Amino acid sequence: MQNSASVSIIVPCWNDEASLEKLLNHLNLIAKNERESLQLIVVDAAQSESCLEICQRHGSLWIPASPCRGEQLRLGASHAVHSILWFLHADAHLTFDCLPAIRSAIDSGASGGYFAFRFSNANCWQSRLLEKLINMRTRFGIPYGDQGLFFQHDIYLSSGQHDASPLFEEVELVRRVRDQGRFVELAKGLGVDARRWQRDGWWHRSFRNRLLAIAYWMGVPASRLAAIYSSRK
Repeated sequence: MQNSASVSIIVPCWNDEASLEKLLNHLNLIAKNERESLQLIVVDAAQSESCLEICQRHGSLWIPASPCRGEQLRLGASHAVHSILWFLHADAHLTFDCLPAIRSAIDSGASGGYFAFRFSNANCWQSRLLEKLINMRTRFGIPYGDQGLFFQHDIYLSSGQHDASPLFEEVELVRRVRDQGRFVELAKGLGVDARRWQRDGWWHRSFRNRLLAIAYWMGVPASRLAAIYSSRK
């Protein structure tokens, strides 16, 4: 039975223990601040003992899984008990007003939504320009999982859930949810870790991501694109 008073948070994990521990600790602080009990669900594709121990320390349900992000998200959602589902990456950076913003959006009738793209740990001209460009794109296109997608539980299920694929698993889901009602952008509350852009190069990574998206629209299988996405070359 769904509990309408709170949020189930699903975090896919694959060798992200350091980031995960920080996230779970922060979520518990947010829950304490909001005086509510969140349901924390970690779906671990590495099936590691260290991830299990972190989840036990922070009161999170630990679910072992195969390394496919779409399957991880679907599996996590199948264990959710609350009326709002929030899907987070393990390296997400949150502020204390994130949960009130989500609840306000759902209470106003939104089917779901996402957070505006902001880097949490970079403030250079490249990062600021990329934030503007990505936010322009997502208002007309698809926001991806690093922007903290959230949904009404019932609408998530009726819309077919995430695709069981390792990349672009949210694309068709977001399209279907938008067809069912308002899918809103929240201005603040979540930051994206900049380390991958800093590692690969701001424009190199962004250009490669756009090429992968174009290839996906042209029908290249997500499993093939996922191997390219995971490569640093």
